[in-house]
Parts: sequence; C-alpha cells; structure tokens
Amino acid sequence: MKRQHSISASFLLLLLLAAANQPQQVRAADNKNNFFLPPTAASGPIEDATCDVEQIEQANDSQLHVILRELMTTSFFRSFAVDLDQTCPLTQWNKQKKGKGGGGGGGTTSSNNAAAAEKKQEASFLSNTESEGCAGDLPDLDPDAEPACHVDLNGGNDQPNFLSDGGFGGSSASKSSTATAKLSTADAANEHQQEEEKEFECDGGKDELDDDAEPLCSLATDDDTSNNSNLFTSSFESAALHSISERVSQQQNWESESQQQTFDWNKVSDPVVEIPDEPCNDETGNLPETFWLDTCSKIRAGEGLRVVNLQLNPERNTGYNGTHIWTAIYEENCLAVDGSTSTPMCYEERVLYRLLSGLHTSTTLSIAKNFYPPSKKKGRANWEPNPQYFIDKFSDSPDHLRNLHFSYVVLLRALKKASPVLYNYEIKTGDILDDEMATILMRRLLDSMILKSCQNVFTAFDENLMFKEQVNAVTLQENFKGVFHNVSSILDCVQCQQCKLHGKMAMLGYGTALKILFLPEDMLATSLSRNEIVAFFNTIAKMSESVREVRELTNLYWSTHTRLEKSDVAGSSDSDTRILSTGIDGIDVLDAAVGAVSSLANQGLIDESTETNLIQQAFQRNPELMVLSKHYGSNLSKFLNFLPNIDSQISTMGITDNGEPDAIVVGTGLAGLAATLNILDRGGSVVLVEKEHRLGGNSNKASSGINACCPQNSTYGDYLESFKEDTIRSAGKSSKTHLIEALVENSEAAVQWLKDRVGVDLSVLAQLGGHSHKRTHRPKQGMVGAEIIYNVQRAVKAYEKSGMVKIIVDTRVTQLKRNDSGAVVGVEGVKITKDGKNETISLTSPNVVLATGGFASDRSTGSYLDQYRPELMRMPATAGEFSTGDGVTLGLSAGAGTVDMDKVQVHPTGWVDPKDPSNPGKILAGELMRGVGGILLNHDGKRFCNELGTRAYVVDKMFGHDPQYAETKTWNVDTEIPTFSLVLSASAAEGAQKHVDHYLNKGLLTRIEGLEALAEWMKLPAHAVKASLQEYQRDAKKGKDVWGKETFNGVPQEDLSSEVFYAGTVTPVLHYCMGGLTIDKDGSVLDENKEIIPGLHAAGEVSGGVHGDNRLGGNSLLECTVFGTIVGKKIPIKPQHAIQSNSLRQQGGGATDKPVELRSISSDELKQHNAEDDCWVVIHGLVYDLTDFVDEHPAGPESITELAGQDGTEEFQAVHGENILEDFDPIGKFVPV
Repeated sequence: MKRQHSISASFLLLLLLAAANQPQQVRAADNKNNFFLPPTAASGPIEDATCDVEQIEQANDSQLHVILRELMTTSFFRSFAVDLDQTCPLTQWNKQKKGKGGGGGGGTTSSNNAAAAEKKQEASFLSNTESEGCAGDLPDLDPDAEPACHVDLNGGNDQPNFLSDGGFGGSSASKSSTATAKLSTADAANEHQQEEEKEFECDGGKDELDDDAEPLCSLATDDDTSNNSNLFTSSFESAALHSISERVSQQQNWESESQQQTFDWNKVSDPVVEIPDEPCNDETGNLPETFWLDTCSKIRAGEGLRVVNLQLNPERNTGYNGTHIWTAIYEENCLAVDGSTSTPMCYEERVLYRLLSGLHTSTTLSIAKNFYPPSKKKGRANWEPNPQYFIDKFSDSPDHLRNLHFSYVVLLRALKKASPVLYNYEIKTGDILDDEMATILMRRLLDSMILKSCQNVFTAFDENLMFKEQVNAVTLQENFKGVFHNVSSILDCVQCQQCKLHGKMAMLGYGTALKILFLPEDMLATSLSRNEIVAFFNTIAKMSESVREVRELTNLYWSTHTRLEKSDVAGSSDSDTRILSTGIDGIDVLDAAVGAVSSLANQGLIDESTETNLIQQAFQRNPELMVLSKHYGSNLSKFLNFLPNIDSQISTMGITDNGEPDAIVVGTGLAGLAATLNILDRGGSVVLVEKEHRLGGNSNKASSGINACCPQNSTYGDYLESFKEDTIRSAGKSSKTHLIEALVENSEAAVQWLKDRVGVDLSVLAQLGGHSHKRTHRPKQGMVGAEIIYNVQRAVKAYEKSGMVKIIVDTRVTQLKRNDSGAVVGVEGVKITKDGKNETISLTSPNVVLATGGFASDRSTGSYLDQYRPELMRMPATAGEFSTGDGVTLGLSAGAGTVDMDKVQVHPTGWVDPKDPSNPGKILAGELMRGVGGILLNHDGKRFCNELGTRAYVVDKMFGHDPQYAETKTWNVDTEIPTFSLVLSASAAEGAQKHVDHYLNKGLLTRIEGLEALAEWMKLPAHAVKASLQEYQRDAKKGKDVWGKETFNGVPQEDLSSEVFYAGTVTPVLHYCMGGLTIDKDGSVLDENKEIIPGLHAAGEVSGGVHGDNRLGGNSLLECTVFGTIVGKKIPIKPQHAIQSNSLRQQGGGATDKPVELRSISSDELKQHNAEDDCWVVIHGLVYDLTDFVDEHPAGPESITELAGQDGTEEFQAVHGENILEDFDPIGKFVPV
C-alpha cells in the first residue's frame, strides 16, 4: 500500500538554514548512524482527531492527571479481577491438530511475504534485535530482592542488551538498520525519511511454509467450516498464532529459542501480588447476543479468576522478552474486507493500529520510567528510570508518541459518551468513606469535560466516522471485532504474569471503550460490568500517566546531556557533533526564542550584551535554549528565571543584583506567606516583616477549612457557578463580581498548591453554612489553620540559609516610603530588640505587599471599629490582639482608597470558656461544628434557626432574642451579649472528631451521657429539651424544617436517654473585617480614583471588597491563598537566585545517618523539665525538647508550656498531624515508672 512522506515546511527550512549557517558540520540526515534529532514530546495536530498534542497535555496537566491518579488509589478502582492461569491457545491448537490431522488452506505470494517482513519490523518499532530467552527473573543482587525477568545490573547505567521491546516486557539490544518500518499513519514519513513512495501491503501468512496456508490477515469466522480453519476457530481465533502453529508443525521445530520460550511455556514468571478474597459481583461471560456486547469476551477468565491489587503491581521492567507477542499482535491488524491483502490501510484498520501502537508506547514508557530495580548494592532504594532507554526507543519515532495521544483521546471520547451512566454508577466495596471519595473523584473527572481547558479532548475523536462504507460496513464491523478478539487471545501466550496482568487490563479497558463507542446509548447502563469499568478507568489513567512520562523522561535526559549523541555511537571518532536541529518544530521554536529575547530586551530586563549573546545562541540552535523557548517562550518571567540553568555564558550576563529584595512583605499570616513563597519559588528575594514574635497571624486559628470547587464535589452537584452564586448571595448588595470571580475560579488551584507544594492534607470534605454543596476542605488530622501555617512557614524558612528570604519579627512598620512619582519604594519601622529597646529600620524595594489582617481587636477611641461600627465595641472577638488595622493605616498614608469599612462580620459561635467567661478574646467554634450536625438551643431549650444558614442570618436570629434589636435591627452597645448552647450528638461529633477532642481538652465542650444529664447541664426541665430534640428528629425524617433546613447530619438517635451528647456555650463574636483597602483582581492597591498605586499590593483581610456584606465560612483561607498567590506570581523579580531557588525546591534530603539509639527517660526525669525555658513533652511515646520552639509555635507558647513535663499526645493529636514532628528529633523514649 502506498504511503506519502510528509515533512513540514518549517522543518525543511530549519535544515536549510542549519546547512547554510554551518557548512563545516556533518549533516544529521547524511550520517544517520552517528547523529540523531534530540527527542522531545510530540507536538502538533493528532491525525484522525480534531485536537493537537498541546491541548491534550494542557488538559492532562490542569485537570485529568491529578484526578485519575487519586482515583486509581481507591479500593474500587485498584481491585481488578483477572485470570492469569489461562494458557496459550497455540499449545491447545497444536494438541488438537496432532490428534485430528489436517492440511493447509489459503495461499500467499512472495510479495505478501515481503510485506509481512516489514510488518514484523513495525511490530519491533521500539525494539532492537531479538534477544534469545529470558528466565523472567532479575538477578538477585540483594538477598531480599524480589524475582523478575533477569536484567544485568553489574553494568551500572549501561543498558541491558537482552531485553525485548517494551510491550509486555522489557527492552532489547541494538537496532536493525535494514528493514523499513511500516508507518503509523497514511501520510507519515518513514524512519529513513525516504523520498520515493513505497508499496506497503497487508501481508498474508508471514513466512508460511505451505503455499496454501491461510493468510495471516484473514479472519476466522463462525461461518468458516473448511478443513483446518474449523479446527482453528474452535480452539482459538488468532490468525498470527495459527500461522506460527502451522510453521512449527511443518518444521517440527520452533524457529528460535526465544520464540519457543514465548509460546511454549509451562511455568509462569513474575507472579503478581494477589488479594485473597474472592471477587464480588464480577460478570465474566454469557453476555447478550448483541453484536458489540461481546467485544471483551476473548479476554478469557476461568477457574483461575482472582482479584489483584493494581497498586501493588505497578507496570515496570521485568526483563521479559515480548518481541514475538508484539509481532503477533501487529500481524493481526488487517481487516481484509475484500479478501485482498494489498489494499491501502482503511480508516478502521488505522484506528485499531494506532490504538495498539499507543498501548505499546505506553507500556514501553512505563518500563523506561521504572527500569532499574531497587538494589542495596547499587544504592537504589526505589525503582529508577532509564532516560537513555527512552531516547533510544523514541528519538526516531515521534509518530508512536502521537499514537499514545490518539489512544488517550479515543478513551476520553468513550468516557464522555458513558458519562450519564457513570455519573450515577454506584461504587460499593463496603468501605463507605473510600467509596464516597471514589464517587467524588469519578464525578469530578466527568465534570472536567465541561471546563474550557478540557472540552476539546473529550470530543476530538468521532466514532461515527467509522464503518461508513455502505458496501462493506457489515464486514468491516465483523472483521474489526474479530481482529480485536484475535489480539485479545494472544495475551494468554504471555509468560510473565506481571506483563499479562497489565496487558489484559489494558485490552479490557480498550474493549470497554469500544463497546461504549459502538453500542446505543440506551444500552450502556446494562452493558458494563464492574470489572470492565475498573479496567476502563485504569487504562485511561495509564495513558494519562504515560503522557506525563514522555515529558519527565525527556527532561531527565536533558538534565544529564548537553549534546545528544546516541548511546550506541559514544565512541564515534567524529569530532564535531554539533546538533543541527532540536527536532521541535524548527523555525517555530527559533521564532519563540528570538521573540522572547526581544521582549526581555524591550522591557529592560536584560542588557544589550546579554541580548546579543542570546540571539547568537538562538541562531546557533543552542539545544537547551531551544527547549526552554518551546516550553517557556510565552512566559517571560519563567523564561528569564530559568536562563541561568542552561549555559554558563548566559547565566552571568546582564543579570545583576543591587542588593534590594524583590519585595517586602508585611504580615505573616497565610496571605503574606503565600505571596512570599510564590516569589521565592520563582527565584525572587523577600524581606518578611512581622510585628509579633511568631508567624501565622489569625490564619493559624482557622478551624473550619478552605473552600474549593473544581468542580471537585460532583457527588453533591457542585459547580463553579454555584460557588459563585453562594458567594454573591452572601456578599449581598456590596458584592464585587470581578473579585468574587477571581476568588472562585482560582479556588481549585489554591487548594492544589497547598497540597502539592506545601504538603498539607486537605482530603476531608464538609458543607458549611451558606453553601449549597460540600466544598470545604480540611485535614484528616489536625486543625486546618495550624496545619497550613506550619507547612507554609516551613517551606518559606527553607530559603533562609540561602539568603533569599530574611524574616524580621517583633517589628512594626510605621511608614511607607514613596518616590517623587508617588510609587511605593520601601518601608520604615521600629523593631523591638531582645533587650526591649526600640530600633529604627529602613528597607527599600520596588514592591511592598501589605498582608497585615483586619482591625476587629482595636477597641480604642478613634479606631476603625469605633469609627464605622461603634455598637460593636463591647463585642468579644476571635481575632488576635494584633488585629489593629495597621495595613489600612499604611495604605491610607499612600493615598489608597478603602471600601466596605462598615462591613464587620459577627460570627454566631465563639466558645465561652466556663473558666473565664468574661474574657473578650474567644476561640472560634467554626461552621464545621454545625455542618456535621450541631444544633443551637436558646435558654428555653428551643431551636430558633437553620444552623446551616449564613453567618449574618444566624447572628440575626441570635440578636433577635433581644426585643429592641428585633424591632430596630440595630444592636445596642450597652445590651448584654446573649449566649446559647451548641449541642452535638455522638454521630455528629464523629464527623469532627479532631475538633471535638481539641475543644474537650480545652474545657470548651462537655461530654454528657443521656437526655436527663443534658437538660441538667443546660439548667432546664428535661421535657423542654426532649421536645426540641424529638421535633428535630421528625424534621429530619421529613427532610425540611420550618426554617428551611434541608440537610440533616448527625441527627440524635431515637433513644435519647442513651445518646451521648457534646455540649458547650457559644456567643456571637467579632470575627472578620470585610472592609479594607481597595484592590483590583490582581491584588494591586488602588487610590481613591481607582488608579493603581505603583509598587503597593495587598492580600488577605487587609483588603476589602472580596466578601461584600458577609463572608462565607471557608472563604478566608481561600482569599489569603488566592490573592497571596496572585500577588506573589505577578511581582517582577531579578533572576540571580533562580538556580538556588530550584535546588531548594528539589531538595529531598541527603543521605541519612544511622538511627541513634534513644535512651530511656522516666516520669521523674520528665517532670523536671516543666518550664518555658526547659520544656520537654512526650508525644507518641517519644520525648521531645521543645524549648527552642516555644516562642515560634504559631498558636502561642501556652499551648506547649502547659504540657511541659507531661505526656501531650492527646492534645497534639487533636490539633496537629504527625508530619509536623518530622522537623524535630526525639531525645529519648518515655518509660513511665
């Protein structure tokens, strides 16, 4: 069949330019054996699809990969039922043939045999010459090393030369340079870039010994009853296996030892890790007689069916030789509609071929990524990649990478078609929480297709274009399914169990996708088994991971190679090995490089000499500069930051440091820390100023969580517009849509950053008051504010030793410095020294970030609270004493405008400490306590509101108990602040166990057994409390109460006398200032005329307008993260620290010392260290000296010093996750005496 060779015009032009500019250099095209084009991820359009590689990678990076990765760890999706005991059909067929005899059938020609040879070469596109044999075991270099197919590791990083081509196995040796591979698409150029057209045929029986042997591309059907074809069909349907059996039978011998070891085996290798339990609810046969329903039927299962944990059996290099398996698979891919084997490849055949090629590519990538096994001898603790193996496989084969992307797109199209069914699919394993998480993640994945970044990839493939040929449509479908069946049957010939597992899983995933695409939509709900769904999603995840692996392996290779000579010519005598092209769309990348340099020069970010040098490097095709331009040419900030990493000549030119930090950040709550860390991660420098002795501010106290909608919470129907509507509704008439949109649309990225960059666990989901759906994230362990602040400040402090960040505490900024044009250029302030003296400081920087918080704790005469809300002056507050509006004052001095200054939020529930009820500082009882099922009762024991309403609503209902307020809606400053009871049932308390334990330890909650005891605690008659609780139970059964509450969590059990309650006293408290400095959506401070004040930025509570009249619970931490990040990413930085920044981010710790034997510490010794300046605490049986940490503890020293000399495990668990202990070394083991 004819193939046309297409080379892009830009690539040809690049070669011409390279030849013209550098005539003395050897041309890569003229010396293929010595040079090659450096590998990169494929780029550009995907044939047979309506999207390009870049769109796929964007969707994968922005949404799909992270969801799929988490989804595959859930119990439902990691449990796959498979029969690995099925033997090779070839052995069965040979036995029947020997018993019954038989002749040949069909015919073949010499031309078909030649085409078959080329098809075999195509099957080996990732392989080199065959290696003979493979025992299936890696050598046991260590006594405890797990067995696998052997790989010689004694050669260090040398590539083993006895492995197969990747597929269902490992790798191989040197590459054949004789035969030309069949191409993946009709118009792709072959690997030798030949200019003449070549005739390709769909071969018949390759290497048949009999002239009448059945052609390999013919299909055995149920109607075929002639001679041996009937025998063949009754035993197995693979034409490739049939041909092999014919040849072996004729020769009475196998063609090679490796072929025999592939197909004639008795003992399996690389056993998988099994789950002992039997599979449940798994359909394995007897499907309805509808054509496409039996697509997966040849992935056989019998008595050997068992459940395998896919997470325990990752795909990696086993050393298995899969060359013959892949040869047989590729030889199947011929639909032969008209009986001819020489017609051009039809569309349907091309689709199936590209799917098989995509699977082959994905498997090879997994092997390259997990190539070298753990070895104590080699100092490898984990499986490690082999980027050179990746390069050798794909440097000349970009089409195979495009086939990977094509396969991903086909699977995503099937996912979209099945989404109505899958959205309501019941995931049920018995683990309720895990099943709920799996459902949430699956629906989040399905919702991704509506996002702009993902829409194209879900519709890029159109299955309706298949089987359109009217004359042969029926035959095409029959043969298409027949080929798929044949390929499926070949998998049972794989000896390596690990390889067979992943092969069967992927083919079942493919088969499920094909069923979905070709079955009518109304049949899907009853046509998909649990195991098919598991395989389908795992195959999508496999492709998603592979797309990432292409880039990761490419980057790994580039990180260790400045010149890209191929490994097998390392000893070449040619002295000039200059790379002529980067292989990344030539002129386009050159244009990106020159454009980026021009923009940097025009903006004054590089000097003239650096501009000249970079342009020279670009026209000389500096390969590192080309790669940088391809991926970062459109992001000048990152492009400039990464320049020092690529060439010593470039890194020292035009990049100077005048000693100023890139930014001064005032305030160390979450907003200030987020801005700081983003600047540091970009290679910038920061001076961080804090007026308190400890970092963290009020963010450290946050308890309810942080909101995010991606839309992640699809179980509850959440979506971005709903989040936006809830926020606007809460903001009321003062809502600022542009700020709310920035908050909501960046919410997912904010939470993901906290997870990925900082390492905070935010896996628990809750619904807070005022929200229509569950969207508030918090840790499984610890309080959300403390966990976030601890981890973010730790990441920031990692930069201290490098000098990139300087943290100044005990320093109050008193003035902003401005230049003649009005731009803010620094700060002045006063630092309290250790001896108590005041020291004046003066700092300069082109950027100042105000992140100083609100003003709710300043009750002095003339304060902002006094000016705008005098009636609240006697109200207790949850904010720290440091919340005095300093940032607003600083901004005003620079001409800033303010907005919503009268909007001060009163939170309905601050705990009243029974030991100190009149203290004006309260600990917040966050929305979470009501979200899990806590109810509010007044002094009559009655409910009075929907506890899940907005903060403003609940406070209004509380204040409404005062007659004057009920009439005027204005609070009288002289009126006593009311108190109420917050009551949780045992089931409600389980939903916030960490918080409940924390509040119990602090004496703010009381555990009460039974209704009578609860009434006694409330000082009310039992019948009054009972009536309220029983009415609540009835409302819960109806699904709605008189106040409109429709969500009823943690309802008390029917028998109230045996219920365990948790109760505490709460009161309205000042909690948050919605008003502050006027900002735009980028965090720039605006003056009274809404003009930007140069050099001045703000984030967090110091800014106003984001929340309008009322802030929703969970939006405070979100605001700090979102706008702190926005500011941190936009501030221009000098790149002198880029290299150091990157190295700091990538630090994984060096070699660890041998563990020190801990001494025993008795109770008596522990008690001696019970002071602030000598503070030992026991946590989880280990003793820690926390003396130096007392003053740094974000929650204050009291939380630690009150535990000095004691066991603080219970208190620690209530507030923190165990990861916090990673920064502390225990000094001994606690041995109570």
